[in-house]
Amino acid sequence: MTAAHAGGCRCGAVRFEASAEPHHVSYCHCGDCRRASGAPVSAFVGFMAGQVAFTGKALKMFENGAVTRSFCGICGSPIAYVDERLEDDIYFMLGAMDVPADFPPTHHAYVSEQLPFLTIADALPRHLKTSVPRPASEQRPDGTQS
Repeated sequence: MTAAHAGGCRCGAVRFEASAEPHHVSYCHCGDCRRASGAPVSAFVGFMAGQVAFTGKALKMFENGAVTRSFCGICGSPIAYVDERLEDDIYFMLGAMDVPADFPPTHHAYVSEQLPFLTIADALPRHLKTSVPRPASEQRPDGTQS
């Protein structure tokens, strides 16, 4: 039996639980994630959307192109994003997980946008652009091609 993976926002008004193992764990260096998180790099844990349940009534959404990011409407903590081109997936901020140490990233995405002063010394695969295949002709929220 698969153990549940849970997480939530800083104030506790938004909680979520995934009933299966993640299918994707990665760093993202893109400018859109950087602006959304306020951090020089983001890390995400991806699950199948149908295997996730939310509780609480404070979850808010912000749509930007094909991507919708969720956050707590009370404390502002970023929670997750969904991409309409990846309709079955949801990607939670690694820091929103209750036990983030259980989800070591397995690769880096958008290293072409990595900040020049940021060095993460690991041997993980690095992708110049996305690490999750999307339709080739689609644009990211910042207007660049995926």
